[in-house]
Amino acid sequence: QVQVMESGGGLVQPGGSVRLSCAASGNIFSINAMGWYRQAPGKERELVATITSGGVTNYADSVKGRFTISRDNAMNRVYLQMNSLKPEDTAAYYCNAGVKTSRWFAAKDYWGRGTQVTVSS
Repeated sequence: QVQVMESGGGLVQPGGSVRLSCAASGNIFSINAMGWYRQAPGKERELVATITSGGVTNYADSVKGRFTISRDNAMNRVYLQMNSLKPEDTAAYYCNAGVKTSRWFAAKDYWGRGTQVTVSS
């Protein structure tokens, strides 16, 4: 089995910063892309940022220049540094990992349970 767990988040003032962390553990042979998604109340889940095992990143237009995704391949961890936060960044943030449990199997998506980020004064 594979577990994905986020940490960080909380209440932050507009213009503030917060760092999210995510760790994948369990029966892991390798991990392809890892990423962060978010879902605000009444809205669909949307991509925030992704990073490949080689370090290639992709960001939603709404967070470019404010958020930075990074990754520690040795520790199976991914991070999201969020700066210049806005009220519209308020959402539950979910970590995703594309995990291979064997060299013989295709990668499968695993999700964390999410961590809440609330941007409010």
